Amino acid sequence: MSNNDHSVPASPKSDREKADRSPSLSEKAFRILRQQILNGEIPPGEKLRVEALQREHALSSSPLREALNRLVAEGLVIADDHRGFRAAPMTSADLEDITRFRLIIEPAALSQSIANGTDEWEADVVAAFHRLERIRQRIAQGEMPFNAEWTQRHKDFHTALISAAPSPRLLAACSTHFDVSERYRRFEAMNRTQSRDTTGEHRRLMETALARQAEISVALLREHISLTAQTTLALRQSKGT
Repeated sequence: MSNNDHSVPASPKSDREKADRSPSLSEKAFRILRQQILNGEIPPGEKLRVEALQREHALSSSPLREALNRLVAEGLVIADDHRGFRAAPMTSADLEDITRFRLIIEPAALSQSIANGTDEWEADVVAAFHRLERIRQRIAQGEMPFNAEWTQRHKDFHTALISAAPSPRLLAACSTHFDVSERYRRFEAMNRTQSRDTTGEHRRLMETALARQAEISVALLREHISLTAQTTLALRQSKGT
């Protein structure tokens, strides 16, 4: 009998493992809608009709509703018993609230991270800064637009700075509130009328963190977060939004 006669059937376990590694439909819907809201593809206040989302994303209503309810919990979507779902509006009050909370949690995470950071943490911070600076240079030279890749590298740098903090809950809160501020940060970056040395701000954050100058680094982070909020609020006021 040939070897082909003794072929081994595919393992059901391996199929299950592949399924476990792939995101569920509700997780897929959540990621897509969340990114569209953060990137501004879904404008603030826009009605989110489940029927239209079903057609656009080829998903059934159940995973979409589950995703929308998760986005409600994050503050990116508003649910109304009579009007359904809509993207949360961008308001000055919301930005001020997000900023106040970020000024509590992110400096705490940075201070803990500096105290606990290892050589590997230092290398991660340097690498993240380099990647962010490289894409900033390409944008400045007109080689590419301000896009989602810049957004991700910017978050990667700030995440690297605080990544050695020992509290998973604190890090999760920092990540969520960094994300929900993205719509405002993008608005500020695209409508800025005065030049801002964000590279210098990021470089000083990196250098003071690596030098274990926690008090200075925390003060710089607070200034960095506050300046973005102040500029955004001024821009929104000037545009009457």
